[in-house]
Amino acid sequence: MRLLIVKTSSMGDVVHAMPVVADLRRHLPGVEIDWLVEAPFTAIPQMHPGIRRVLPMAWRKWRGQLGKPATWRAMRALRAQLREAAYDGVLDLQGLLKSALWARQAGAPVAGYDRASIREPAAAWLYQRTAAVSRELHAVERCRRLAAAHGGYALPDTPPDFGLVPPHGGWAPRGDYAVLIPNASRKEKLWPERHWVAVGRRLLELGWTPLVLWGRDEEQTLAERIAAGCEGDVPPFLKVGEMASVLAGAKTVVGLDTGFTHLAAALGRPTLGIYCDHEPGLAGITGPGPVASIGGKGQVPGRAEVLALLEQQLPR
Repeated sequence: MRLLIVKTSSMGDVVHAMPVVADLRRHLPGVEIDWLVEAPFTAIPQMHPGIRRVLPMAWRKWRGQLGKPATWRAMRALRAQLREAAYDGVLDLQGLLKSALWARQAGAPVAGYDRASIREPAAAWLYQRTAAVSRELHAVERCRRLAAAHGGYALPDTPPDFGLVPPHGGWAPRGDYAVLIPNASRKEKLWPERHWVAVGRRLLELGWTPLVLWGRDEEQTLAERIAAGCEGDVPPFLKVGEMASVLAGAKTVVGLDTGFTHLAAALGRPTLGIYCDHEPGLAGITGPGPVASIGGKGQVPGRAEVLALLEQQLPR
């Protein structure tokens, strides 16, 4: 059986969908799995040895350039790739109109959430098969339940197996280090800079160099200020795969509700997620190591609360 999974964005959402691969391979022996994903996040499914091929798309770019012939050529090329694969089925884990439309381009039966379960109900009309999955569940469990419903097997009672293997090589820190992830896509998610410095100083007391990550030019300045305040380091710009390798080697990770924080947890690192803009319940930090989430919508956690929770996660 050849199956296409559609989960295109964002990074944290793609990470949360990864356990579906291990579930499907365990219950459907011989299944071949491809993955359709936004180009910036291709490194995530590429890290899973159970995925045969990763198909990158650039819908975020294309939707703003629909008047250009090059955009339509690129979309036709992707559609041809999807058709040539001759899939037996498509599983849309995204539940949006854009994902459903692209799922249909493969020319195979598409399965997804029903109208009561999906984020954009109109997308359910584009599926040949639908299944009900409560919207009150964590994102990881929602994906696993949907795959089980359409795969014809009972939801496994085993913990989620993310199965990610970070690449080797590339830039690497020296000595023991812990990672801070203080930047986010929206300012509402940010945690006070002075609190990050305090966390970094505590990590330094433990003998770990605080490594402050960044992704965009405007984030580098904040990372450098925090690092200067706690005798930490700032890495050069790292691609997603390189960042995964750094996260995998960290003693512990403290980060905002961002894709890299979720990736650290999926890689099995002790991870503490700080939430300042929404509740962690449906997308809290999840992974096989010691993990915790703190804060919520309108509930910015204090420095003492975060440090206390960090102490609970430290190895004894």
